[in-house]
Amino acid sequence: MEFIQNVIGVFPDLIKAIPVVAQLAVGAMVLALTLGLLVALARISQSWILRGISTVFVEVMRGTPLLVQLVYIYFVLPVIGIQLDPIMAGIIGLGLNYAAYLSEVYRTSILAVDSGQTEAALSLGYTPTKALWRIVIPQSFKIALGPIGNYFIAMVKDTALTSVIAVSEILKTANTLNAQTFQTVEIYTAAALLYLALSLPLSRLVIVLERKARARA
Repeated sequence: MEFIQNVIGVFPDLIKAIPVVAQLAVGAMVLALTLGLLVALARISQSWILRGISTVFVEVMRGTPLLVQLVYIYFVLPVIGIQLDPIMAGIIGLGLNYAAYLSEVYRTSILAVDSGQTEAALSLGYTPTKALWRIVIPQSFKIALGPIGNYFIAMVKDTALTSVIAVSEILKTANTLNAQTFQTVEIYTAAALLYLALSLPLSRLVIVLERKARARA
């Protein structure tokens, strides 16, 4: 009973970190969605230069740990004169990393759209670019909706990694509380439950959005 009371007693301090988690996740997801689409378009373009640059970006981002990327952005870039505050460094690090994964989601979704859709648009007088943006990408987004939602949930949990670059999110707050009170089990149990409380509604929301997208297809 005392354990439960101690866990509950930690929540008010941890909940104060939720706005920071939201700022990190939303900011990074906007960056990842935008950059991921551009990278996907570069990967399927006719230009070998764009395909090469985008392929290198994807391989580097997916081939190195997110934790290392965050540390590099926050601690190494200042050496060459680029100083970022912890939250901005976290947003850029998470955004770049997830852009690489989302670009593959976009790319496979675009390629999954029936080529007959593009041919029909071209026969109606659409330019290839107009057909891509008006016909193909809207349909591919419905296909990609589920994976995008799952990556957003994963990103919310990965905001915990930004604690290593001094972002005062949930895990960093838990570490500080643990150093002050030594209630290790209670504090980290409360932190885990809080991440779970954030993830479960998002999972449900992704399922609902997927159902609506399929119903409109």
